[in-house]
Amino acid sequence: MNFRTTPFASSASKVRSSGEEQQSFDPLRATGFRGVAEMDGSLADFIWFRTGGPAELLVRPADIEDLAHFFAALDPAIPVMPVGVGSNLIVRDGGIPGVVVRLPKAMAKVAIEPNNRVRAGAAAMGITVASAARDASIAGLEFLRGIPGTVGGAVRMNAGAYGRDTSDILVEVTVVTRDGAIETWPAEKLGYTYRHSNLPPGAVVVEALFEGASGDKAVIAAEMDRIAAEREASQPLRSRTGGSTFKNPDGHRAWALIDAAGCRGLTRGGAQVSEKHCNFLLNLGSASSADIEALGEEVRDKVKAHAGIELEWEIRRVGIGK
Repeated sequence: MNFRTTPFASSASKVRSSGEEQQSFDPLRATGFRGVAEMDGSLADFIWFRTGGPAELLVRPADIEDLAHFFAALDPAIPVMPVGVGSNLIVRDGGIPGVVVRLPKAMAKVAIEPNNRVRAGAAAMGITVASAARDASIAGLEFLRGIPGTVGGAVRMNAGAYGRDTSDILVEVTVVTRDGAIETWPAEKLGYTYRHSNLPPGAVVVEALFEGASGDKAVIAAEMDRIAAEREASQPLRSRTGGSTFKNPDGHRAWALIDAAGCRGLTRGGAQVSEKHCNFLLNLGSASSADIEALGEEVRDKVKAHAGIELEWEIRRVGIGK
């Protein structure tokens, strides 16, 4: 195995879970692993908020088969979580127990297929997929220009923007299940609802097939430019943030409820509710993940008191506190 840091000793490492030691495991059991792995791998280096503790074991497989072999060899008691670019994630300050999987750039390829279809590796960014579709005169994928995460994250959470969702364009998805099987599922199997899929815990999206419609390249490009300009004008894109914090309740806009509850600019430690867009939380530079999450809960309390509506988190909060 090829590890970025000191190779794991043959003695087993203990997995942390809520402060308790659980069943031991030795990552070297994944014989023949061709990727890289790192104990206490930093997540704050790339998570958009730039906060949070490390992954107990951060794994970057070489390819799909490498990931499948690793999972097949890994003790099934060990928790596994995939992470893309962390654009919709709060990693708590104590870090993430078990294995965090981050797919390599080799799994970010995008290819055009017949019948207005686009096949994308799960590590590809939404803008990359939208741009490839535009260049092939495929309409219907423009909204991906407004999604700042990866294909894998978009498929898992049914990400959407500007009136469209991932479920509108997904044909099928390839996943590596927790037991190491490589399976291709039709979109219907994901059981999509608003910002949710039925992908099981530990399963990792590795590829997706999307379908659009034949369109005019200039019109598609203009729509993508409109989306980019609207995002720039209305969202704090140049800040340490995590995207939309709360889901829009039926019949309401989360940002409007937050604003009406007097939360615009509200602070907690080094975290702040964006003054530009109230449904974005910011790390002003010194925030901990605990600051950000506590600020979000304060916003939820204030909206509940003001409007009687309970906001639901859209950002995933993962890991353990410190």
